[in-house]
Formats: sequence, C-alpha cells, structure tokens
Amino acid sequence: MRVAVVGANGQLGTDLAASFADNGDEVVALTHDEIRAEDLDSVRESLSRVRPDAILNTAAFHNVPQCEEDPASAFAVNARGALNVARISSELGAENLYFSTDYVFDGELRRPYVEEDLPHPLNVYAASKLAGEHLTLAYAPKSYVVRISGIYGKVACRAKGENFVTKMIRLAGERPEVRVVDDEVLTPTPTREIAEKIPSLLASGAYGLYHLSCEGACSWYEFAREIFAALRLETPLYRASVKDFPSGVRRPFYSVLENRRFDALGAGRMPPWRDALRRFLTELV
Repeated sequence: MRVAVVGANGQLGTDLAASFADNGDEVVALTHDEIRAEDLDSVRESLSRVRPDAILNTAAFHNVPQCEEDPASAFAVNARGALNVARISSELGAENLYFSTDYVFDGELRRPYVEEDLPHPLNVYAASKLAGEHLTLAYAPKSYVVRISGIYGKVACRAKGENFVTKMIRLAGERPEVRVVDDEVLTPTPTREIAEKIPSLLASGAYGLYHLSCEGACSWYEFAREIFAALRLETPLYRASVKDFPSGVRRPFYSVLENRRFDALGAGRMPPWRDALRRFLTELV
C-alpha cells in the first residue's frame, strides 16, 4: 500500500511514517514545504502526483493561544485544510484519516468520553478541529477520524519546540522549583503508541470516528511526578492550579478518552500511560 503522510516532519507524522515503513508499506512523506493543506491547488497537485492508497492528515494549527488570536488561520488549516484533503482523497478513491483532539469536549461529564458523546468545544482550536472532523466525514467516503490526547514524541513539536517531557527536564535543570497544574486531567500518549496502531485501523476497513489514547488518566502534575521519579530529577515539584497561570483560553478540566470503538476491532489495546512513558523515556535517555 502507498501511504501519504501529510505533515510528515511533525511529532505524529514522523512516527506514522516509521510505523508504516516497518509495516512494509510504501511511505510518501509530505512536509509543509511540499503540501499546504489550506491551499486546495497545493493539495490536489501533491496528492495527484503521489496517487496514494491512503492519506494520513496530521496537518494542524495547534498552538491553542495563537488560535485564539488568529482564528482565521486556525480554521484555514484545521477545517478548510481537512476539507481540501477530504475532497482530493475522494477524487483519488483513497482512504483518508484525519487526526483530531480530546479538546472537542468540555470536560463536564467527568468520566471517559466515548465516540457517541456530544462534543462541546471551549476554544477556537477545538472548534476548528471539530469542523475538520465533520468535513472529513462528509466529503471523504472512505474516512477515519481519530481523536488523540496529550501527545508527545521524539521529534519536537513544531509549534512549541519541545514536548511536555522535554519541557519538564529543561525546567528541572533551569529552575529552583517546578510547579505544574493538578486540576486538568487527561491521558498523555506517546505518538509512537498511536502510530503503531494505525496500520491495523486502516486494515480493518471500518470507517468512522475513533478515540485512541493510552489507558488510564492523570493530571499534568501527576504526569510530571512520574517523569521526575523515573529520571530521578531532584528539583522540587509542586502542585499548582490553572488559576495560578491566568490565560484567556478556556480549556476542558477533564478530557479523558475511552477507546471503545478501537477496542471493539480486536486490533490490540493501547498501553497504560505509565508503561508508555517508561518505554518513551528508555528510548529518550
């Protein structure tokens, strides 16, 4: 199978390209310099030249504060970009997979969200990604939408220059103490764990909406505590609240996902988040 990875030099895109190559597929890695999702002509030219059997769309404008300041760019990439890729995938008869986010939920349920739960985005980023979900499913007959949560990978996030793990390591080396919020709960998930499951999802032919994150849940503080313990970082780590870091962006206080539809495929379960973190750290250090 020939697989086109849109955004192939990002955190998730890098691991997806490696996963499908390991699976024996032909991978065409498309970076932002080679395809601009928000430009229909660019999408048509790039994908028509490649003629893939499957398209993995990881292109995203995902710096949440910047999305609030520049909603036009957020919707251009996350919504119109999804529409462009969906349209061209339909023209080519290719399968299309769009990656979305746990942020489409408002966190009010306070129990793991399943695919059937009604989204209620609280910010521009989440709203633009939800629009991308709808456009993907509406315009690409052979489409998957995969919501993911708290991702981190071996390649630095293009928007932030680091991930949460490397940020904690950096702060522990720079500051006399580190404070991390304890009132936002999620499931941190390495991009490699997601990428390793996607070939099985595509092989299923069961199109539609999926959640795909590690098992379990924790606050950002609990996640940081595991990192500090695993790496024996001696810098004091303290609990904080989101109120201690004022922001104009509303975020869900609880955005844990349940992988109900993926688990039903019988394609293997995602690991607990602590086990996935240990695996990541073993390969990082």
